[in-house]
Amino acid sequence: MAETKEQRLAGEIYENVGGIGNVEKIIHCMTRVRMTIKDYSKVNLDGLKAIDGVLGVVEDETLQIVLGPGIVNKVANIMVAQAGVKLGEKFPNHTAKKDSGLTNREIAEARAAEVKAREKAKHKNSAFKNALKSISNIFVPLIPAFVGAGIIAGIAAIFANMMTADRLSQDWVPIITTLNVIKNGLYSYLVIYVGINSANEFGATPGLGGIIGGTTLLTGMSPDAPLPNIFNGDALSAGQGGIIGVIFAVWILSLVEKWLHKVVHNSVDIIVTPTIALLVVGLFTIFIVMPVAGAVSGALVGSITWLLHVGGAFSGFVLGLFFLPMVMFGLHQILTPIHIEMINKTGVTPLLPILAMAGAGQVGAALALWVRCRKNKKLVQLIKGALPVGIMGIGEPLIYGVTLPLGRPFITACIGGGIGGAVIAGIGNIGAFAIGTSGVDLIPLIAHGHWLGYVFGLLSGYAGGFIATYFFGIPKEARAATEETKASDLVGRKHYFTD
Repeated sequence: MAETKEQRLAGEIYENVGGIGNVEKIIHCMTRVRMTIKDYSKVNLDGLKAIDGVLGVVEDETLQIVLGPGIVNKVANIMVAQAGVKLGEKFPNHTAKKDSGLTNREIAEARAAEVKAREKAKHKNSAFKNALKSISNIFVPLIPAFVGAGIIAGIAAIFANMMTADRLSQDWVPIITTLNVIKNGLYSYLVIYVGINSANEFGATPGLGGIIGGTTLLTGMSPDAPLPNIFNGDALSAGQGGIIGVIFAVWILSLVEKWLHKVVHNSVDIIVTPTIALLVVGLFTIFIVMPVAGAVSGALVGSITWLLHVGGAFSGFVLGLFFLPMVMFGLHQILTPIHIEMINKTGVTPLLPILAMAGAGQVGAALALWVRCRKNKKLVQLIKGALPVGIMGIGEPLIYGVTLPLGRPFITACIGGGIGGAVIAGIGNIGAFAIGTSGVDLIPLIAHGHWLGYVFGLLSGYAGGFIATYFFGIPKEARAATEETKASDLVGRKHYFTD
């Protein structure tokens, strides 16, 4: 049987990261295979970037291979199957061939790249960076759930609006109810899922983390006899503090549980440790974390709402302009709990439609490159592959495969995103009632029927990215590339996004 593209990619990736024995574990998100590497001196970064089908390589706490949506999960599953484990599980100790068959030159280049990565890591490995990494690890596994439940919620909302407008009969009520029940399977118990994932990330028992998350729902509390907020005497409300509070509380749980495992005798550890941990951290969560986190999240949501209200189009421009650089550095992960808190408190997140314009700027920039550099068949081929998913809201193939390696188009794409963000914020009252992918895919999630304003923002982002790139963002070497030089030129420039 002929080798598939996915099998080839899995083999070539292993070959260039020092073999299966140099990998500790693998997970994946919507576009990237994320690998925990044991010894970076065995990694051939240039070789990874040159693999046909690899759109980019990101050096972070994990080594991230950008493949694009659809194919990434297939490649990741092939790779973990070859190791005999599941996604996220630690690899067994394999004995790899010395230097994985690399030439002396490749070994030297890999070692040089590792030294460079270590120097960069000295400036990156901060507490804030680690916190962002943890937030990413907590929410990345939930992305498919957010997308699926969000789309179902959008369909239910459309049916409900049509019924309100007398375009559908009351016979649709059971259908709408059923769709909302499915959607609520995520959103009603999100704190539990976040608690479990947080426990996995911080090294606590997942079941205990889920209980701490569920504690914030205050299940069993009688409305006639509510628990008090010890700081102001007001009644605590279910969900107060949201997922921000849950993440912090489970982090505390991990510290308490690890300490108890050290001091409690093994013979009674299974009984004493979970009981004391839940009691202590549960009380701490209800009476300390929920009031404090509730005040913090309320202030955060209020500040963002105020900023968008006062700043208007200017605030939208700044947010749309800088969102892509935030994605590059992983800072966008901090926005996920903020989106969810805004939805919990106000019913919508006005941030998401604005930030989605960054992807629109990428699409416009790619179209301009296609027009101006149409003789560069290698570049056009990359654009053709990345553009459809970019329109649907998956921007990483365009970022790492097209605009960022070329330099200037990335900047003009950001400008297009700023223009789209300014239009969305200028129109106002455009928000999403669930989080999911951006681009055209976000249309069903736009609340209160304001999807036409969102579409106008998308078109503005496309136009802004196209115009800025067409006149100011076309590198001469990309436009003038010949058949013989264009492929090597583009591959050679792939290092721009890691330098």
